[in-house]
Amino acid sequence: MGTKSKSKQCNTINNVRRDASRHFGNKRKGYLKAKLEELQTNSEVKNIKDLYRGISDFKKSYQPRTNIVKDEKGGLVRDSHSISSG
Repeated sequence: MGTKSKSKQCNTINNVRRDASRHFGNKRKGYLKAKLEELQTNSEVKNIKDLYRGISDFKKSYQPRTNIVKDEKGGLVRDSHSISSG
């Protein structure tokens, strides 16, 4: 009885892992498709600066960036939109 529940648990974990992998793969494909469309419109509109910036970003590997700014009170804020609204 312990073996069946263990294999059932492994199947459940594998299903969750597969679903998560599929979800993030789809998000990545959507991001890449949008980025390519953005590059195409920059090329068509002759926006050369943004076109080459986008191409160089495409060539580099993913590097997470953290944008931290100071608000009026001197505190550090990660989201710059909260400064303009607050």
